[in-house]
Amino acid sequence: MLHDRILVSPDKDASERRSASGIVIPATAVIGKRLSWADVVAAGPNVRQVGVGDRVLYDPEDRAEVEVNSKEYILLRERDVHAVAQPETTESGTGLYL
Repeated sequence: MLHDRILVSPDKDASERRSASGIVIPATAVIGKRLSWADVVAAGPNVRQVGVGDRVLYDPEDRAEVEVNSKEYILLRERDVHAVAQPETTESGTGLYL
């Protein structure tokens, strides 16, 4: 990867959604602008906030699709990432600050 580019692997589960009542909503029935989650596979040398293995939130309309070894990836700039998910921790603490 060069400069500020990151290569992400999109979630396959993001194509279909379920409503609260259990109705399946296909990916073609998109209402409004919806962001998607993906896992970072590679990052360029100038990327500061994202690392390999992070889970990022991006806009699926601002993307470039790439196929490597018959697997689809998405090429993004670091500035196109809206959020980085924090991994769940299983600490036994109470979560209270004293």
